[in-house]
Amino acid sequence: MAYAGKYFDQSDYRVYCVLGDGECSEGSVWESFAFGSFYKLDNLCAVIDVNRLGQSDPAPLQHDMETYRKRVDAFGWHAIIVNGQDVSQLLAAFKEASETKDKPTCILAKTFKGSGLKGIENELDWHGKPLGDKANEIVAHLRKLVKEETLVRPQIPKITAKVPEIKKDKQIKLAPPNYDGKKEVATRLAHGTALEKLGKACEYVIALDGDTKNSTFSIKFHDAFPKRFIECYIAEQNMIQVAIGIATRQRYITFVHTFAAFLLRAADQIRMGAISFTRAKYVGSHAGVSIGEDGPSQMALEDFAFFRTVPNIVCFYPSDAVSAERAVELAANYDGAVYIRTSRPNFPILYKNDEVFEIGKAKIIVESSNDICTIVAGGVTLHEAVKASEKLKGTGKAVRIIDAFTLKPLDRDTILKSVNATQNRLLVVEDHYPEGGLGEAVMAALADQTNIKIAHLAVREVARSGKPAELLSKYGIDAEHIANAVEKLI
Repeated sequence: MAYAGKYFDQSDYRVYCVLGDGECSEGSVWESFAFGSFYKLDNLCAVIDVNRLGQSDPAPLQHDMETYRKRVDAFGWHAIIVNGQDVSQLLAAFKEASETKDKPTCILAKTFKGSGLKGIENELDWHGKPLGDKANEIVAHLRKLVKEETLVRPQIPKITAKVPEIKKDKQIKLAPPNYDGKKEVATRLAHGTALEKLGKACEYVIALDGDTKNSTFSIKFHDAFPKRFIECYIAEQNMIQVAIGIATRQRYITFVHTFAAFLLRAADQIRMGAISFTRAKYVGSHAGVSIGEDGPSQMALEDFAFFRTVPNIVCFYPSDAVSAERAVELAANYDGAVYIRTSRPNFPILYKNDEVFEIGKAKIIVESSNDICTIVAGGVTLHEAVKASEKLKGTGKAVRIIDAFTLKPLDRDTILKSVNATQNRLLVVEDHYPEGGLGEAVMAALADQTNIKIAHLAVREVARSGKPAELLSKYGIDAEHIANAVEKLI
């Protein structure tokens, strides 16, 4: 929010953040401190309530205010130590913070839990507990401290900060995809192309990346609109926090980028964003074993298992350049959070440039009147399924292939109708662990069906480094394994 105020809104409003001393053990707090000083967010003021006590034990530094000061100073912030229970000191500190330039301010407020309350002040084991039998005694004690029984009505100052108006389109429309079908294109690159188009069509789109922009292809947006791009470096938790903050008040649309595996480092921030009904859009590239040589540390094989559980989120899995561009357009227009899974390998173009896509609508890309099995896939496994269909055709067997496009919401109707039309046989293939991905999404959607014969191909062990084709074969999700799985279902 502070970044948006200083660099986008260019307004004089200030942002205040209150922290507890216990949560200052979190690494994400110090990611934020580093970000705030690097971008000289002098419109930002943090207040740490240093009350010494955690939930079950004292906080690590307890009331060591000087060490707090040194840490804050080391991160490039202006530190002010005050008695947090002295209003005059707090007012002076806030004034000093407002006059500090080129760096954020952190007010270190020394306080005591339960101050002035006998048997409670500065004592452990009162975290989140009601007063119980002590209530009447405490209330009587507090009344004695009140010098005048007059009701104080604070005067709330009028808002003076001016924020520029942003004119928003009811529907954001991008220039259509432009592919001749002769060249294979990675969905991560097509996403970058669409993001640049989105920046041209919509001046309130902001892109963020965690030092992977040359891999996620958010670099295309960076090069075209450098003032609307935020480099967050390798601090994914803070990056998500920044994106969610900028997206508040529904003024800006934020697209966050990194490898899909690295987004999972910020699972709690994404979860908390959902509780706040954020509209941030998450783009994770380099998913699955198809990334090849980078190895398992970079392979997102559990990303859908997490993102599908996030409330109100839409999960896209584009399988070619056209669908990737359309996913970005749909994401920008969706009033809520979105996850787009993009892939590293180049894929053939599957769709015409004018193909229409919808959230929650799958695409049937291969079908005939005599299909004997339905295959549901996405990304690299969709293309492997197409190869498998050609192999099966040579033996006189026809299959129907469905591109899921969105895993959440899933197009149950299209899948079920296809399965019923293909002798109730279904094969789901995914470049993901078996838990929580496309396979379980499909099986949950069809759980009320008792006459379907189902097979599920997925990555069922920790992967290793290797060439993409070798890994697809090793983990049983390539064209050959798909064709064999269909044969077993018949």
